[in-house]
Amino acid sequence: MRWALLGFVAGILIGLYTPINIPIEYSRYTAVAILGIIDSIVGAIRADMRREYHASVFVSGLVINMVIAVIITYIGDRLSLDLYLAIVIAFTIRMMQNIATIRYAFLERFIGKKTVLEKIHSES
Repeated sequence: MRWALLGFVAGILIGLYTPINIPIEYSRYTAVAILGIIDSIVGAIRADMRREYHASVFVSGLVINMVIAVIITYIGDRLSLDLYLAIVIAFTIRMMQNIATIRYAFLERFIGKKTVLEKIHSES
């Protein structure tokens, strides 16, 4: 898991300091591929918090997310439909759900599960 985060940070740093220009025709494909990568990373963090992380699941999910997102975007382009918006919405929803799970796991670790449940029930 640490290697995935280290690779993510290294990729961001390399991307910031490497002058690579992506043609405008490929911007949608690049955007959905990056969203697929971020979704996989957030999912891996969630799995690690639950102690269910497996590198093979992470790598296969990362590749499959990117490939399927790009294929759906390509099909949408061929049909003159903005199907990439569906990908953006789906990945965003998944990321937000995973982030909520990560936040809850952090709260459980640092203030205790009983305290978290008490605060949830007292706010309802």
